Parts: sequence; C-alpha cells; structure tokens
Amino acid sequence: MENRPPLPPFTRDTAIQKVRLAEDGWNTRDAAKVAMAYTHDTKWRNRATFVSNRKEAEAFLKAKWIREIDYRLIKELWAFGDNRIAVRYAYEWRDDSGNWFRSYGNENWEFAENGLMQTRFASINDLPISNADRKFHWPQGRRPDDHPGLSELGL
Repeated sequence: MENRPPLPPFTRDTAIQKVRLAEDGWNTRDAAKVAMAYTHDTKWRNRATFVSNRKEAEAFLKAKWIREIDYRLIKELWAFGDNRIAVRYAYEWRDDSGNWFRSYGNENWEFAENGLMQTRFASINDLPISNADRKFHWPQGRRPDDHPGLSELGL
C-alpha cells in the first residue's frame, strides 16, 4: 500500500508540513510526480473541471502547466482537523502572449489513511497583473525557505 506521510490525523505541525509538501510538489510542474500524491480514485473539482481518478488528475496537470507558463505557487494552511486540511493559496503565471496573472484560491482536502489525497475542491479567481506587480521571483521550482509566504506578502 502506498503511503504519503505525514498521515492523518493531523496536528498543526503535520498539517503545515503536508501543505508545504503539496506546494513543493506543484512547483515542480511534474504532473506524473504530483499525481502520485492522490488516490487512484481521487475526486476533484477545480473551477468547473471535475476529475475522477489519478490518471485524469495527471492529464489535467499536464494541460495546466502547458497553459500556465512560469508557474510559481505559495500555499498557506487555513484550517485542519482529523483527515482534512483547508488551504489558501496564490500563484503567478503568464500566458503564451506574455500576459501575467495572479490566481487566488482556496482548497479543501480530504486524505485517506495512507496520507494520499482522496478529495480536492478548489475555487480560484484570476487577476491580471503587470510584470512590475509580480511578487514571486524565485527560480523555477521549490520556493526558497527564506521567501515570504502569503501573509508576509500581504496577500
């Protein structure tokens, strides 16, 4: 059986760790690797898109990161309990015409006993921004530990 620590039930510290691991994974933009954090029968609602298994999640992510160029994400714990975590997040990206956006969102997560995410509900809003308004400037990949989070950035 696949395990993805930390496992539920979550404490504040393990919930924060789970959120950072999710952020780190998504910042790789490696759809196959990220999809492995979800159960085989994972259920998602991402905006108006519905995903009903790991294979669909991987396909969704591949398409997302083709469309959302120079993607950089910050997640922050909002609440947690037992096997559920709520996060707020923002990510910056540009389209193929060079237009920049900051997308703001909230996610509700539910985990199986083995620590894989079985349910993900995401609500997201996109805000066009100028290049000068960007706040996420680290090199592609994991956000450096000394880079401010959402609260420190006033987001």
